[in-house]
Amino acid sequence: MIRQLFLGTALLLSSAGGLVIEIVAGRLIAPYVGMSLYTWTAIIAVVLAGLSAGHWIGGRLARAHVTYAIANMRLAIALGLASLSSLAALVLLRALSGPLLSSGLSPVPIVILLTTALFLLPSLFVGIVAPILTKLALEDKGEDPGPVIGRMYAIGTLGSIAGTLSAGYVFISWIGSIWTVIAVAAVYAVLALACLLMGRPSKGPIVGMGLIVMIAGTALFGHNVRAFITPCTVESDYFCIRVDDMTAQTGRPSALMALDHLVHSINDRLEPGILYSPYIHFVDEYTDRRFGRVRQDQPFTAFFIGGGGYSLPRAWASSRPSSRLMVAEIDPMVTKAAADGMWLNTSDKALDIRHEDARQLLQSLPKEPQFDVVFGDAFRDISIPAHLVTQEFHAEIAARLTTGGFYVVNVVDHGGQPTFLASLVETMKQDFKSVEIWAEMEELAAAQQGAGQRVTYILVASQQEAQMGRLGSRRGIARQWRRWPLSALVRAVPEAPVILTDDFAPVDRLMTRLLLAPE
Repeated sequence: MIRQLFLGTALLLSSAGGLVIEIVAGRLIAPYVGMSLYTWTAIIAVVLAGLSAGHWIGGRLARAHVTYAIANMRLAIALGLASLSSLAALVLLRALSGPLLSSGLSPVPIVILLTTALFLLPSLFVGIVAPILTKLALEDKGEDPGPVIGRMYAIGTLGSIAGTLSAGYVFISWIGSIWTVIAVAAVYAVLALACLLMGRPSKGPIVGMGLIVMIAGTALFGHNVRAFITPCTVESDYFCIRVDDMTAQTGRPSALMALDHLVHSINDRLEPGILYSPYIHFVDEYTDRRFGRVRQDQPFTAFFIGGGGYSLPRAWASSRPSSRLMVAEIDPMVTKAAADGMWLNTSDKALDIRHEDARQLLQSLPKEPQFDVVFGDAFRDISIPAHLVTQEFHAEIAARLTTGGFYVVNVVDHGGQPTFLASLVETMKQDFKSVEIWAEMEELAAAQQGAGQRVTYILVASQQEAQMGRLGSRRGIARQWRRWPLSALVRAVPEAPVILTDDFAPVDRLMTRLLLAPE
């Protein structure tokens, strides 16, 4: 009975650890390569490949002639190597991410290479465990093998469920991704020593000491190279949030916020109206031209899809104190980070901050004109979440814009053939009479000449076309933006665009050209 309890517990914990590593993998590499459909596809494929190879090897190691003592020693070695490779993944992440990111490869190959190097071996070694444990359970029980095999499969699956839930809802939020990996490695190490004690193989002490030395050596090396220190200022349920001082770069007291690996905001401490991000600066300048209003005297209403560092809400709350600025930021920790390190005053009367999904919040509001500006600035890696680009969502926005109001959203896409941009424009045209494409002149010119692959486009959708073709900044950093004709977009992307709907919005597929382009 004690043996069966041990075998079941070992299978439960090892299976849980394997799934914890899979869930945490996405968070570990997000500060370096972001988190997207391609990231998760690579992680799941690599982990399943490792488990599959491990199961096959484990079956070979669990042949009929293998004794109880030898089986436990093999279990100890597999679990010890799983612990060792899990810790080594943290070291390899720091060692490999820099060279890979500077290699000139496109994002997708970088993601595949990085996930394979980090997570294949931990999955392979823990995959060896289940077949050996099942063999021991069959021999120890001495009963009909069917129920024993079924019970072991069930325990393994329950462990996987427990690992998934505990990683997603408990460990990452409480102790962060790095310490979650360390905890899993510790569990593997304890199980390895327990297997040696249960089996008492003749070479158990030697194997045990060898595993302890290797794991301790890896842990010490990782500590020396700072592999166990998170790059995040805050690790929330949604993002790795990093806030860095930018004073040396800007020459003024300022700070930067990055979510995962993407810079979202740069704020100036003394002057909120200095907008360092070109697309945010454009929205500020364009709004003044569009409405022809004096900033200080003409308040208006705005709805922000995503808060990030709150650069524009903070600027408008300062210059238009009587305005109503509703911000939908799904992650309360992002808001807290902006308040702690980006000088956001969350008690400002002009700000109405809601920690909800922007679409859900918008749909809960009365379906009547109430916003002069709706600004979309929510991203998952470099792409906009699919539910925020569909025709159904645009219809909700259009219904809530005042006469003369507009919806503006920044879009990252390929400079030469922006396929996603073309589909988003065509989708917007279903609900808006006018759709304008803008970009910073230098960036657009460089991309079209082949000097740059990625461009941040700015789309403006409304029922009234603006009579502007160029826009120069009147304050802050000197910049120029140019309106890109829709006819030029059609020439750049001759294939028929996709109307994005809630049923079909293949954002990542439409951005494949950008994701496969060398950086």
